[in-house]
Amino acid sequence: MLTELRITNFAVIERLSLPIDSGFTVLTGETGTGKSLLIDAMALLVGGRVSSDQIRFGENEAQLEASFEIPLTHPLLQRLRAREILGPQDSQLIIRRIIARSGRNRVYLNGVLSPVHVLEDFAGTLIDIHGQHDQQSLLSNSAQLEVLDAFGRLLELRSQYRSTHREWVRFREERAELANKLQQRAQHEDVLRFQQQELDEAACRTGEEELLQAERRRLGSSRRLAELTSEAQERIHGDAHGILANLVSTERVLGELSQIDPEMQSTVRLASEAKVLLKEVADSLRGYADGLDDDPMRLSTIDNRLIVLQKMKKKYGGTIEAVLETQNKVKHELEQLRGADGELDRYDRLIEDQQRNVSLLARALSKQRMEAAQRLTKLVDKELNALKMGSVRFLVQVLPSGPDEIYGPDGGDRVEFLLSTNAGEPLKPMSRVASGGELSRVMLALKSVLADVDHVPVLIFDEIDTGVGGAVAATIGKRLRELGRYHQVLCITHLPQVASQAQHHFSVEKSEVEGRTATTVRLLGGMSREGEIARMLGGERITQKTRSAAAELIAGAPE
Repeated sequence: MLTELRITNFAVIERLSLPIDSGFTVLTGETGTGKSLLIDAMALLVGGRVSSDQIRFGENEAQLEASFEIPLTHPLLQRLRAREILGPQDSQLIIRRIIARSGRNRVYLNGVLSPVHVLEDFAGTLIDIHGQHDQQSLLSNSAQLEVLDAFGRLLELRSQYRSTHREWVRFREERAELANKLQQRAQHEDVLRFQQQELDEAACRTGEEELLQAERRRLGSSRRLAELTSEAQERIHGDAHGILANLVSTERVLGELSQIDPEMQSTVRLASEAKVLLKEVADSLRGYADGLDDDPMRLSTIDNRLIVLQKMKKKYGGTIEAVLETQNKVKHELEQLRGADGELDRYDRLIEDQQRNVSLLARALSKQRMEAAQRLTKLVDKELNALKMGSVRFLVQVLPSGPDEIYGPDGGDRVEFLLSTNAGEPLKPMSRVASGGELSRVMLALKSVLADVDHVPVLIFDEIDTGVGGAVAATIGKRLRELGRYHQVLCITHLPQVASQAQHHFSVEKSEVEGRTATTVRLLGGMSREGEIARMLGGERITQKTRSAAAELIAGAPE
C-alpha cells in the first residue's frame, strides 16, 4: 500500500507531505484547487511522462516521492528482491522522481539511481489509475487473461498446462537441434572420421614425448657419453692407481690394524662394503657403455615421431592430454551420430504424446475460460446496472489465438474485454474506449467483481462521479468503500454521497501566500469533515439543515 506521498515545487504545490492509510480515502475541494495534481504526481511516480512545465514557477526542479509497503504475498516483492532493489527481508519501496528544467530528470528506487523504464515495468502492478490517465492494468490482453484465470480459479490448471507445454517445447527444440545435426551429418561425419583416423594413427601416449626427448639427448651426445663412461671405468679399474686397487690395499692395511686393535673391525667392514659398491658401479658403467648407441637411423626415427607429436599438439589443443581428450570426444560424437536416427524416432514419439497432453489441457482451459467469461460478464453487467449504466454493454470474449494445435505458454486462447458505452454502438476492445467518467465506473464495476483476485494494491479513481448523483452516487460510494477491504482506494470526488462513505477524508484547498498561489491538503475529521460534506451538499452557504444532512450521510456509512 501507499503509506506517504511527498511533493515539492510541483505546479502550484510548494511543499506537501501526505500520510495515507489503508481502506477508502477521498480527496475533495472546490474546482481548480489542484486535486488532480495529486493524481498527476502519482502517475509520474509509476512511470508517467514528465514535462518541465510541471515545475513550480521560479524553481529549477520538482521532487516527487512515494513510500510503498509491498504486501508479502505480492509477486512484485520477489521481482524487486531479484533486482536487488529490496533486501531479502525488506518490503518498503521508496520511489523518488526529480524533474529538472535542465532536462536531467532522475529516478531513485530506495536511494539507488534507476532508469525510468523500471518504473514503467512496475506501473501496472503498484497502482491502477482510472480517469484521464492511462496506468490501467486491465487494459492489456495479458492482464485480462490473468484476471479471467484468477476469477475462474484456473491458476492450478494453467500451471499444469504451462509445465506440460514447457516439456513439449523442449522436446521440439531438442529434436530440431538433432535434425539439424543430422542434416550436416555427412559432412561432419567425414571430418570426424578423418580426425579419428589421424588420431588413431598418431597413437599419442601420455609421457611419450618426454621419454623421446631424453632418448634424443642421449643419442645426440653418445660419443661424449662413451668418453665419460670409459674415463670413469679407467679410474675404477686402473692397474696400480685405480680406485679399486687402492681400496683393496687399504682394506688389507685395515685388516692388520684390526688384528692389533679389534675396535677397528667395523671400519674394515665399511671398507669391504665400499669395495662391493664400487664393483657395482663398475658393472653399471659397463652395462651403460654396452647400451650406448649412436645409430643415426634411430635418431631420425625419434625426430620424425616428435614432429608427429608436435603436429597433433598444434592441431588438437596444445598438449598431449588435450589430444587424447579430443580423440575420446571424436569417438563419442561418432557413436552419437550412429544412434541419432533412432533418437529422432524417440523424439517424434515423445513430441506426439506430449502434444496430445498439451491439447487436452488447452481444451480444458478453453472450456473453463469460456464458462468463467460468461459468469464474469453477468456479474459485471449486474454491477453496471447497479451503477445505472444499463446502456453500457460489457463482454469477456475468449477466442482461439491461432490455428488448431498452435498453443502458446498460456494455452490456445486470446482473452479480450469488450465494451460499448453507448446504445447502438458496437463492442470494442476496452483499451480503445476513450478514458473518462464512464470508463472509470466500468473499471469500478470490474474491480468490485474481481476484488478478491486482483493483486494491484492501490486503486485511484478520478472523474468517476461525472454526470451522476443521488442513488447512483451512493452506490458508487458503497462500492468504493467495499473495495477498500481488498485494496487501498483513493478517489477524487465532488459528490457528498461518495465522500461520506470514505474512511479517510482530505480537503484540497488553494490559497494565496505572499502573492503566490499555493495548494495545501488538510485531513478532515469530526466537525471539519461534517462541514466539508455540508459544503458539497449546499454550496458556499452552510446551513443547519445541510449540516444535519451531512451528519446523516456520514452516520449512514458502515463501520
